[in-house]
Amino acid sequence: MGDYIISCCSTADVTEEYLKEKDIQHICFHYYLDDKAYVDDLYKSMTPEAFYGAMVDGAMTKTSQVNADEFTEYFRGFLEQGKNVIHLTLASGISGVINSARIAANELNEEFSDCKVVIFDSLTASAGYGLFMDKLASLRDAGYSFDELVKWTEENIQKQNTWFFTTDLTFLIRGGRVSKLSGWFGTALNICPLMNINDEGKLIPRQKCRGKKMVKKACVAAIKERIQDGADYSENIFITHSVCYDDAKEIAEMLEAEFPKMKEKVQIFNIGPTIGAHTGPGTVAIGFWGSPKER
Repeated sequence: MGDYIISCCSTADVTEEYLKEKDIQHICFHYYLDDKAYVDDLYKSMTPEAFYGAMVDGAMTKTSQVNADEFTEYFRGFLEQGKNVIHLTLASGISGVINSARIAANELNEEFSDCKVVIFDSLTASAGYGLFMDKLASLRDAGYSFDELVKWTEENIQKQNTWFFTTDLTFLIRGGRVSKLSGWFGTALNICPLMNINDEGKLIPRQKCRGKKMVKKACVAAIKERIQDGADYSENIFITHSVCYDDAKEIAEMLEAEFPKMKEKVQIFNIGPTIGAHTGPGTVAIGFWGSPKER
């Protein structure tokens, strides 16, 4: 598997089993339900149904990023084994976690002369973040050296596309991401926003669609317009969802029909509690490789 580690945060929203299979290391964010602290441990300690059920029942949520001391301890374990580390963080437009990772990396890179930690801003989240790690694992397994994979990441980081839609504005309103007035009108009109992550790693509203059917069509159309190689797309696609598997499955089937040359069937995972604490239930995210992200 090479002389280096590839690593991510728990906000890549894949399963622990997947990470073990792909030999990808991870470090966990933290979240709170009504001020009780939990580790975002990829749903080992709490099921998605229990987490989102608590939100629906009125539990207040907040999240806490990995701090510099946690990163230092985490990275040190690999460096002491003589391993270089490539770590991708959650998008800087969503979280400041990259600052903590860089503080730790800078300190350790001064201490260790024979190996180093390289930090990248993934400029993505959830489905796109997981897909990015999937690609890095594939390239590592294909024989890419540490330096080659660092270079590939630098050159391709803007080509990872992530699109989201939600069918429930409740928690975007509660978290202040949608104003109460806009949210009231949006709910009354059955508005489902279609969003993506831009070139600065920020979540940007792109379209306002009326109802699930329209937002799904708009989402697939947006992907078709931007996906690498069009109908000949041969990479993977990841989808994540917050307890709305049927919606995620429908999108997966639509994409499999549009892009029959994909390397594998679309993989579907749960949106983890760190991201889910802000989106709430009813959200679907799609990650794919395509044209450079838009401003």
